Amino acid sequence: MLSIQNQSFKDYDVWIIDNNSNDGTLEYLKTLEKPFFWKSEPDLGVYDAMNKGIALSSGKWLYFLGSDDKLYNDHILNTVFTKSIENQTQLIIGSIKYDLKKGDIVYTNQKEGVVTSSWSKKLWIKNSVHHQAVFYKRDLFSNLKYEVKYKILADHAFNLKLFKNNIKVKTIDDIIALCGTDGQSKDYKWDLYNEEITLKISESSIMLKPFFVIIGLAKYLLKKLRIRNFIHIFNF
Repeated sequence: MLSIQNQSFKDYDVWIIDNNSNDGTLEYLKTLEKPFFWKSEPDLGVYDAMNKGIALSSGKWLYFLGSDDKLYNDHILNTVFTKSIENQTQLIIGSIKYDLKKGDIVYTNQKEGVVTSSWSKKLWIKNSVHHQAVFYKRDLFSNLKYEVKYKILADHAFNLKLFKNNIKVKTIDDIIALCGTDGQSKDYKWDLYNEEITLKISESSIMLKPFFVIIGLAKYLLKKLRIRNFIHIFNF
């Protein structure tokens, strides 16, 4: 919240979607004033909450910030939206940096935690666009929403749909957010890769199922090997 409030860029509003919390969150939300708004009720998961935020929002561009993430510095929104952006541009993509802590796995520690997004055919191999690195033109959600049947990778499924539609994308060099390392996609359980296989088949063809299964299984085993080796070294 502070990372948003401290922005030098002020032309925004913020919708906070809460899953009917009973831990003091509601008391905090009630202290907020414009341009911060909130809604608290049971939901079907993070992507259901995001769809609610989309429906309530009014901005030309939309950005999603997780509760354990923050904007990278006090001027990043101003930096992004003072750049030359063509009217046809529907996606602005930058990078993120993980807020590393002791004990984070090798994969997260690569390149000092900086993850550069790639809008290319790599999307068919891996989720190469970090969700906190992207600004979406609001009209992209006119006919599409996040599919709540996907519990971990609905943003990846959404991006694949956009990629197939050849939308206009602007890539920038800036780090947009400092992100936590404990997200639901960071435990690298088989559920993650199984969901990835399912969504890629859905967006392509059942004929490609063997290919996506092999890729998913290879990624799963590689991550587990890295995690085991890291824990062994870390505990040495």
